[in-house]
Amino acid sequence: MPPFAIRDALVINPGQDLMNALVGVMKPGIWAIHYVPTNQEALQAIKRKAFELILTSEKTSGREDVELLRKIRKARPHTRLIILTEESTPQDVVDAMRHHAFSFFSKPYSIEELENMIQMAIDCPAWDDGIELRSATPEWIHLEVRCQVSTADRLLQFMREIAELKETERDQIGTAFREILLNAMEHGGGFDPRSYVEVEYVRAQRMVSCRISDPGPGFTLDEITHAAVANPPDDPIRHATIREELGLRPGGLGILLARKLVDQVIYGQKGNEVLLIKYLDQPQAKAS
Repeated sequence: MPPFAIRDALVINPGQDLMNALVGVMKPGIWAIHYVPTNQEALQAIKRKAFELILTSEKTSGREDVELLRKIRKARPHTRLIILTEESTPQDVVDAMRHHAFSFFSKPYSIEELENMIQMAIDCPAWDDGIELRSATPEWIHLEVRCQVSTADRLLQFMREIAELKETERDQIGTAFREILLNAMEHGGGFDPRSYVEVEYVRAQRMVSCRISDPGPGFTLDEITHAAVANPPDDPIRHATIREELGLRPGGLGILLARKLVDQVIYGQKGNEVLLIKYLDQPQAKAS
């Protein structure tokens, strides 16, 4: 008998690439991976046994997997579930967030990014979501996010799936959003998991905006000498020395990077609220 309990995962009708990824992340002897062919059989297995992690099949739609998730929540409220699908809509992603999916990937996606998300799901010691929807449609989402790096990365993956944008625009907005969100979590929330950052996302026909508000006292740009945006022209790396002296994590490029990637970065009066605006090359197609 091993000196520790075997951890159980349930995977629904996986392809070969996913099976290879799982073996690399979930080490034999530590994890027991159970396979079932359909969502219906998965639900029956979940009723009989508790699983730490569940991955859905790429061959089912996002809507089918959200329905499975809704049923799982009645039997196993805190089970981590990652939705994999080749057919989804922004509304499916919103519904997955509402029912507390751990993450959501639609094809095509990076196996490496999925492996990182699976590792995150494995490592979270006491998962209790941390992404709380206050109101949501695919065009306007208002939520609160726990001040943890892992929660920020989970939210970014959901937002990538919701945003129907060209790849370049999606990457630019996603990178800027993550940088400003982490700034809010670190400097406004102190990376305290008891604190939350408020996020509002709006997708208009010709623009995307993200508003991020943190619980901190705020600041002015003149006060943040630890950020690259405050460096004098003759000393472009001054912030790195200041961050080291203050014991801050490497970084400080968030505001500067965001200004390069989106069209406008607007701070509120107190400095604890920021609005990112990105104008789009192509208008959003109107629903027929």
